[in-house]
Amino acid sequence: MNARPARDMARLGLLAGTAVILAVMENQVPRPLPWMRLGLGNLPVLVALLTFGFGPAFGVSVVKVLLGGFLGGGLGGPASIMGMVAGGASVTTMGAACRWSGGCFSAVGVSIIGAVTHQLAQLGVASAYMGHTAVLSLLPLAMLSGLLSGGIIGLLAEWSRRRLTGGEARPVHA
Repeated sequence: MNARPARDMARLGLLAGTAVILAVMENQVPRPLPWMRLGLGNLPVLVALLTFGFGPAFGVSVVKVLLGGFLGGGLGGPASIMGMVAGGASVTTMGAACRWSGGCFSAVGVSIIGAVTHQLAQLGVASAYMGHTAVLSLLPLAMLSGLLSGGIIGLLAEWSRRRLTGGEARPVHA
């Protein structure tokens, strides 16, 4: 097993902590719709994916969801379950996009894939939880939200990654 250097572990710890803080803070901000937000807590997850790969990014996502849910008081509730499923689906599809695209997706493209997947997974879980498909009528708005928020988070992630790596334009990998 390849041990990560202490510097990388410290960076991953900072990314995980930042993800929790951003997620908790963002949950305190009023939203236009109950489920619609920018997804700032996903920014460190994407930076971890772009910088360190899928495994570390998945770890940052798990820490964000679990600690964010615990600190927000909703761990184990319907919103927390939706977040866990959507977060897992999102980071998995982003990892697959990085790994199998042959480098054809930028950070913005990977982020949009993740945001759209997150929206689809949330709607799917909400539909299953409620026992009917009426919630799927929000699909067009959810896709638009995913495109916009994914684009913004992707731009911020690429800027953050360059700052984290000292300006190196390392290739997106997973």
